[in-house]
Amino acid sequence: MEKELRIIISGGGTGGHIFPAVSIANAIMELRPDAKILFVGAEGRMEMQRVPDAGYRIIGLPIAGFDRKHLWKNVSVVIKLLRSQWKARSIIKNFRPQVAVGVGGYASGPTLKTAGMMGVPTLIQEQNSYAGVTNKLLAQKARKICVAYDGMEKFFPADKIIMTGNPVRQNLTKAMPSKEDALRSFNLQPGKKTILIVGGSLGARTINNTLTAGLATIKANSDVQFIWQTGKYYYPQVTEAVKAAGELPNLYVTDFIKDMAGAHAAADLVISRAGAGSISEFCLLHKPVVLVPSPNVAEDHQTKNALALVDKQAAIYVKDSEAESTLMDVALSTVNDGQKLKKLSENIARLALPDSARIIAQEVIKLAASATD
Repeated sequence: MEKELRIIISGGGTGGHIFPAVSIANAIMELRPDAKILFVGAEGRMEMQRVPDAGYRIIGLPIAGFDRKHLWKNVSVVIKLLRSQWKARSIIKNFRPQVAVGVGGYASGPTLKTAGMMGVPTLIQEQNSYAGVTNKLLAQKARKICVAYDGMEKFFPADKIIMTGNPVRQNLTKAMPSKEDALRSFNLQPGKKTILIVGGSLGARTINNTLTAGLATIKANSDVQFIWQTGKYYYPQVTEAVKAAGELPNLYVTDFIKDMAGAHAAADLVISRAGAGSISEFCLLHKPVVLVPSPNVAEDHQTKNALALVDKQAAIYVKDSEAESTLMDVALSTVNDGQKLKKLSENIARLALPDSARIIAQEVIKLAASATD
């Protein structure tokens, strides 16, 4: 009889951290249906809703990110950090996990630091090509570090690194509809070139502004169709602008796309931020993509993620500050160039690492076994 498996998974903050965390949890449950999994997130952040939706229990820590612009505001941040470590300690004491897994995001810092101090083996998953400050600190105590890019020994001890790739949303690769059916589900016409625009689960201001300013161009290029996910925050102003622009049968606008598999099946080209999770999805789906890295992220890691693909001719890169003047032209010329789309698709496919969630789950289970031996 196998000993009961108890795992803590910590992190979140954005969809990019939550989807992989849930994928890892699901993969653990497939391998060990008896496992008990507890998520630890940050109070008031997206994971507090998304994780229970996926069927898992979550406890929130009173943690907040550092304010890099107004350093004096960080007094309350330090107090919240200390309170979070104290709460993490009592969670770990009560739940008694054999392993703690960190996926990045505010909550993973105090949870994994406390777990390490209490003798619980830890595994961290670094999604980006440039390691964040929290993961660099946690790596000292971590037993295993799962990465998605070459050359990560710049940041971490080489003997702890495992190349696993980033886990992605499971329903994405399992049931892809046909291109025709996918286009019809967005009220668009089969047979026309289609561009999918996504700004992440929260939206992306520059990308939305560029598209809003380019509504006349969208109207003039009626042979190309657009599926545009604005994010909740930007949706009201975008719909106002679309209404004012008049009839646009080649444009589908929504705040959030639930059926991402359908959106990818419909698209010949994607315009996106350069979050690590999104990039892993494009690799697995062999999608040609124009990346517009967000400048508002720690260590400018999205630009580094984008350039890692550009170096292998696997993506097109448009700088955020230049997007409003060049993005529409770049996207339209690319989507109409069959040869270029084919080349981008072939090159990005070579970077795909399938089964990431299962490989990470196996490492977690191995760590748990060594902890109980």
